[in-house]
Formats: sequence, C-alpha cells, structure tokens
Amino acid sequence: MIETILNVVVDGLLIGGIYALIAVGLSLQYGVAKVLNIAHGEFIMLGGFITWTSYKVFGINPLLSVAICGPLIFVLGFVLHLALFKRIRMTSETEGAFEGNSMLACFGLMFIIQNVAILIWGAGIKGYSYLGFPVSFGGGAVFPANRLTTLAVAVIICIVFYLFLSRSHMGKGIRAAAQDPDTAQLVGVDINRVLALCFGFGALMAGLAGTLVSMCYKVEPTMGLEYTIIAIIVVVLGGMGSILGSFLGGILLGLIGSLVSHIEPGLTLASFYLIFMILLLVKPTGIFGK
Repeated sequence: MIETILNVVVDGLLIGGIYALIAVGLSLQYGVAKVLNIAHGEFIMLGGFITWTSYKVFGINPLLSVAICGPLIFVLGFVLHLALFKRIRMTSETEGAFEGNSMLACFGLMFIIQNVAILIWGAGIKGYSYLGFPVSFGGGAVFPANRLTTLAVAVIICIVFYLFLSRSHMGKGIRAAAQDPDTAQLVGVDINRVLALCFGFGALMAGLAGTLVSMCYKVEPTMGLEYTIIAIIVVVLGGMGSILGSFLGGILLGLIGSLVSHIEPGLTLASFYLIFMILLLVKPTGIFGK
C-alpha cells in the first residue's frame, strides 16, 4: 500500500511540474496579453523538436539546450505579437472583439506551425534516451532519473519566473498592465512592449516545457493540442492570470491524473475534462482567481 501511494504521489508530482510550467506561460499570455493562445501547445512541440535536433544532430545536452531553445522561442513569440496580435488589437473595436479575433488567429497559427514542423522534421515520432536509469526510493518505488530531473528543473524555472514577476521592475510593469492597462500607461508603462514581452515569455515557458517533455516522452508535430487543453484546464483551475495558481493547479492536476491513471489509464484525459466542467459551473474564478 505504501509503495502504491508513493508511486501515485511521485508520478503526479513529476507530470504536475511539467503541467505547471506549461500553464504559467498560457496564464501570462491570457491573463495579461488577453490572447487565448490555442497554439500554445505548438510552442511546446517546437521546444521538443529543437531539443531533439540539438541532441541528435549536434550532441548538445538537453539540459544545456534550454539556453538555445528558450531565447529562440521567446523571440518567435515576441515578433509574432508585434506583427500579428498588436495589429489585431489596433483594429478591434472592443476588448471582447480582440479576444475573439486573436483566438481565431491562433487557430490558424496552430496549423501553420504544425505544417512547418512536418516540412522540417517529417510527420513521424522522434525520441531519444537521456538519463533513463532508475532511481530507487524507500518502500521499493523506482522512477526514471529523467523524470526526477524534469520536476526539479520545472520547479526551479517556475520559482525564478515568479521572483522575476514579483521583484523586478519589469515584472511590476507586467503586473500593472494585467491589473489596469490604462492606468499603467498613464504612469509610463509602454503597454505594447509589455504585452509583446508577456506573449514572448509565455512562448518561452512553453518552449522550456517542450525541452523537458522531450526528455521523458517522444515528440511529434501533432502533439500540441493535448497540452494546450491541459494548460487551459490548469489555468482555469488555478485562476486566470494567477502565476502561483497555475503552478499549484498544475501540481494538483498532475496528482489527480496520476491517481486516475493508476485506476484506469484510459480515463485520465476524461477526468481532466470533468474537472474543467465542474470548475466552470461551481467556481469559474479558480483557486486564486478574483
């Protein structure tokens, strides 16, 4: 019994760390930039493929490829916001119209990124072996070292990013833009720059999550949608725009998924949808939502 409980809890924490990292990026994009990025999972997929290419072609350690993958995808997200979403914002009559138009644009972006990935890497599944040796815990539980590593890295990234938002001057500007963009502009915040940075940081977090995902699972061009759905559920669970809520929501969803998977693996994603529907009916603001 102790071994079973330990397996469920540790498995939940391992996948929950990745969920948290994915959701933090989407929370920033939607909570501040007001872009419900349906293509969020495609940035995860790009991060996975860039890491795979760095490791298989150039022999770069996947953990070191974070320094390559993160900046590349941040620049992609930043430029996309300036070139696409800034223009959509300028031409939209209301904030609601902007959210709807940007979401439609994200659907198109999702298919474009998927097809570009297929042209570059092909439609097949890619994978590599990294830190695949087992690590034993008390009680007889055994877990792959790569999953333990991904949990540690995901937690470190989330903590560093939370400190950046709460302590740095730029982080304060981002939080001000999230709370009241009009007043933030009056006190000197360059709102267009901040929104582009938020979308870029969201893409960066997705890319880093893609690196960690590739260390544990195989990657393919169509993998993004499932992660996007999970990210949306975690963001709703934690509260729209709450970074701490996204982190805790990701861990909680990982634990729930691990428990359901232990009972019946085929019902894991269905349980996520059920949680999502219950939240929308009972507490749509989420755990830390206002």
